[in-house]
Amino acid sequence: MTDTRSRPWLLLIAVAALAIAGFLAWKHFRVPPAVSAFASGNGRIEATEVDVATKTGGRLDGVTVREGDDVRAGQELARMDVRALEAELHLAEAQVVQARHAQSVAAAGVDQRRSEAATAGSVVSQRESQLALAEKDIQRTQQLIDKGFISAQKLDVDRTNRQSALDATRAASSQLRGAQSATEAARANVMQAQSAVEAAQARVERIRVDLRDAVLVAPSDGRVLYRLAEPGEVLAAGGKVVTLLDITDVYMTVFLPTAQAGRVAIGSEARIVLDVRPDISIPATVSFVSPEAQFTPKSVETRTEREKLMFRVRVKIAPDLLRAYAKQVKTGLPGVAWVRLDADSPWPATLPPLIGMPAKQ
Repeated sequence: MTDTRSRPWLLLIAVAALAIAGFLAWKHFRVPPAVSAFASGNGRIEATEVDVATKTGGRLDGVTVREGDDVRAGQELARMDVRALEAELHLAEAQVVQARHAQSVAAAGVDQRRSEAATAGSVVSQRESQLALAEKDIQRTQQLIDKGFISAQKLDVDRTNRQSALDATRAASSQLRGAQSATEAARANVMQAQSAVEAAQARVERIRVDLRDAVLVAPSDGRVLYRLAEPGEVLAAGGKVVTLLDITDVYMTVFLPTAQAGRVAIGSEARIVLDVRPDISIPATVSFVSPEAQFTPKSVETRTEREKLMFRVRVKIAPDLLRAYAKQVKTGLPGVAWVRLDADSPWPATLPPLIGMPAKQ
């Protein structure tokens, strides 16, 4: 009789225990409720991929990193065979010396032509003086003939001397003009030689740039995702050697409906909760909102269709936080990104606490 009477009580206790357990489980595992001041979307952790490639074609001399290695900005990743470039550099440097020597010769030619022009100018002055003297002799001789002191024969001689002086003056002027033209040509040769020197120097600088570019370095802090080439391979210009993950540019892409995407502002606060770490929130900010809708036609006419529009939103993790946890940064991890639509609304208490920020040094 006692056992029969206790069975209803045991059944009630069991039902109550199951109800309490179900309530506690629901409270523990429930997803934080979406309130109007916040929006959320599923996504995966992504990072910017950077392909480190060759600038010019050639043989790959060595690769200093392997997949999974963490690298710093400016760190050497690979090196191209530069023996051919070094030979070109020696040739270009010799051409610079040769061009400078030609420039010196051209400059000396200018000095020589200037001296010749100065000499020709002196001869012109001398011939002009002789011509002026011959003119005066004719005048004096004419006066003496008019007075009957001398014969007309002397006038013929003076006129011949004047013609000779005139011809000599013309010849000296022609020589002066030739010397001046030669001087201008010599100056043009100097300018041409200077251009040749600058061209040779530019070639030297270009080859030196190619030599520097033959050493492939990391453009930013990151992690080697793929090693795409091995030493000894001959690569064309633009041949990829390694692919890096920029661990300072990590983000999650989510899609939000029109009503929520329209309230998202660039720089709005966001938090990321990863499936593998549901106990912490990662602080982030909105860095991009797509100007075009996804998943629907570009032109819609009805309100129902407009409500189906989804916009791509990117939330980015702060670079300082990424550097502090560089070893833990992994791409492809799924999670949920929460975006605060109302800056005055506090974050829901149901969200896990923020991960600790690095201490300022």
